[in-house]
Amino acid sequence: MDANDSPTALELALLEVDQHLAAGGWDQPARLYALVKTTDLIATEPALAASLGLPAQAAATSLTPVEQESLPAGEPLDEWLAGIGWPPEVTGCVLTQEVITLPPSVEADLPDEADTDPVQWATTHPLRHEVRMLVGVLRDGSRTSILRVRGKAGADDDLVKGDELVPLLADALAATLAD
Repeated sequence: MDANDSPTALELALLEVDQHLAAGGWDQPARLYALVKTTDLIATEPALAASLGLPAQAAATSLTPVEQESLPAGEPLDEWLAGIGWPPEVTGCVLTQEVITLPPSVEADLPDEADTDPVQWATTHPLRHEVRMLVGVLRDGSRTSILRVRGKAGADDDLVKGDELVPLLADALAATLAD
């Protein structure tokens, strides 16, 4: 993130989730978080807000991530997301997922699925990068993503931020917020 830009409430929520996940290390399952206005949470659930350590007064734009139930084992992510609908109190949502990426230069080397499992092949490829994606969307149409590359923990420059880094996943999350 550019040091000259003030992060948005959505970016701050994604960074909060990233810090939470970093405490647990890598190799974590996909996770889904509802985003609620912190002021609303403090007003409607003061005991919960206190247990979360939220201040009695919060900025009107502040968002609090609330972790949801895990993706059921074996269920495809797209099908799981298609079945989610949020109540009006939810301002937005965040999905985190760890993925393996490969540079475009190795695309021609991908094995035939009949010969080798492409996922296993990618997992052991020397040019692979393990990336934690955090994708967030709000009801107002705002969206952003943060990517963290494994092996570079603890440094701010290992984060890549952009509004259209993972557009299809952002679209799927936005659909969960549709009225």
